[in-house]
Formats: sequence, C-alpha cells, structure tokens
Amino acid sequence: MFKSIIRYLKSTRGNSLAEFAVTTAMMATLATTAAPKFSGVGEGAKEKKTMADIDKIVKSANNFYNSKVTTEGRGRFPGQEKYNLAVGGYASDSLLIAGVANFTSYDDQEGSNWVSVFGTTTTGAEAPSGHNISVAEDDDKDGSFDVYSGAEEFLNEFGGNPIKTPFQDGHYIYAVIAGGGSGSGSYAPILYVADLENPSNFNKKLQP
Repeated sequence: MFKSIIRYLKSTRGNSLAEFAVTTAMMATLATTAAPKFSGVGEGAKEKKTMADIDKIVKSANNFYNSKVTTEGRGRFPGQEKYNLAVGGYASDSLLIAGVANFTSYDDQEGSNWVSVFGTTTTGAEAPSGHNISVAEDDDKDGSFDVYSGAEEFLNEFGGNPIKTPFQDGHYIYAVIAGGGSGSGSYAPILYVADLENPSNFNKKLQP
C-alpha cells in the first residue's frame, strides 16, 4: 500500500517553472490591456450620468418657466428678477457659445460668467476648491440666499435636495441670456446648464 502511494506521487507531474512564467506573463498582458477599457467604461458612465442630471435640471427650469408664465404673465428662469435680465456675465448667445468652446477645466476664468445651480456651498453639492464661479448673486454666501436667488429657486424645484455630479471637479452651473421685446416681437430668455468638470463637452441649451 505504502509503495503504491509513493509510486503515485512520483508519477504526478507538477507545473514547470517555464509554464508558470508563461502563465504569469499572459496574466500581466491581459491586465494591462483590460485596465484602460475598464477605466473607459467608468468614465463613460460618469458622462452619461452628468448628461442625465443636466437634463433633469433643464426640465425643472422649463417647468419653472412655464409656471411663471401663468403666475407672472411672462416666463423667466431661476435667478432672473425679470425675463429681460441676464444671469451670469454673457450679453448674447453668440458670446456664450464662444466662451464655452474652450471652457474645459473647473478652475478656468470663464467660470466667472456662470453661477451655481444649487449654490457653491450647499451641503451635498459643494463646488470644488479653486473654482471661479461667480458668487456675486444666486449663492448662499452668508447662510441665507439672496432675493431672486437662482440657487434657492432651483433647490425648491428639487425639494431641497441638490444634485452632485459624478466628477471630483464637477459642479452644476448655469447662465441665462436675457429675453426681450413685447407682443409679437417678444423673444424668450435662453438657459444654458453645464457641468464644471468640462462645460465645453457637458452642456445643454433651453430656449422656450
């Protein structure tokens, strides 16, 4: 019996060092080629989520606009005291389009022409440190929102629950080009919403 066991153990062949080396090399190759693909899947999911969030913000702004048509006689977006006043630093749609074209970083100076959707210091959706978003209006600077604060009006639309972007340097921002005219010659204001992570790629426009 003992001799049979010894004979069986001697006949059992293990993996050679060469086979182990080949297997290790194959695993390393698979890991290096698969890692970027998995990373890309993660970034792609973030991009889809931020665009879905921007859609939600735009829809809420559209609902807000329509409600003001009924209650105030003329539509306006959050942060606008009146339909013919801008929010942010752009005087025209063409200037905004030109400005946002190269707005690719959260700390870009172009941010000074935009304001925060939910407030730069609102718990749960704070703006990244080093941002240049305008806080002259529409922000919770002293613990209470200003009159016609866009951040407060947006928060009300979301039941007080701000949306945080999936990006570390992201933050939802917006700007409004003023409307104008009257009667048949009237034209609506234009809303742009973007993610501060990369506004040139992640933005949406709404003109009722």
